Amino acid sequence: MAFSFLPREDAYFTLFIEMAGKIEEASAILMEMLDSDGSDHSTYTKRIKDVEHACDTLTHEITTKLNKSFITPFDREDIYTLAVALDDICDYIDAGARAIVMFDIREFNDDAKALARTICELGTAIKGAVSMLSKPNGINSHFVEIHRLENVADDIYFRAMGKLFKDATDPIMVIKWKELYEILENATDRAESVANIIESIVLKHN
Repeated sequence: MAFSFLPREDAYFTLFIEMAGKIEEASAILMEMLDSDGSDHSTYTKRIKDVEHACDTLTHEITTKLNKSFITPFDREDIYTLAVALDDICDYIDAGARAIVMFDIREFNDDAKALARTICELGTAIKGAVSMLSKPNGINSHFVEIHRLENVADDIYFRAMGKLFKDATDPIMVIKWKELYEILENATDRAESVANIIESIVLKHN
């Protein structure tokens, strides 16, 4: 029996799956928040902040591990880039929740709810892709779904912005909703970046 004296640090795969799980969790809370009656958003923002902090901790654990690992399952730069991109999604979800409280938005239109739902679906698709990273046979279906969902989010975003500038009469409300739409759309853009990063990793190492 042959033994490797330089084993790869396969724990990275587990940490990435945990990060993807945090994105899924945070996005589900955001969707729950937008479906609520708007009476107490602070409860939702606290829950999302707790998840975002947990995601930050996982990112820190990955970067700390990179400094100690001699051999990694794929390029160090790619490990770091993927960790940061996953963490960014959680950050944007947290920023969206905080914007809702900061702007005192109490009622949500169908477009905002559709963006939140799409982010939630992206979270599920990302977790699926990340879960297959160590054995990527069939992973392309997740890439296709992530790109499809990002296109859906773009359509919702441009439709929402068009309605906002066409119908809104209060400039303060325009500022509030424009900022919220942009934050949520940034989350979907970052989700597509995660798919591109993973696809690049798979192409380089398979």
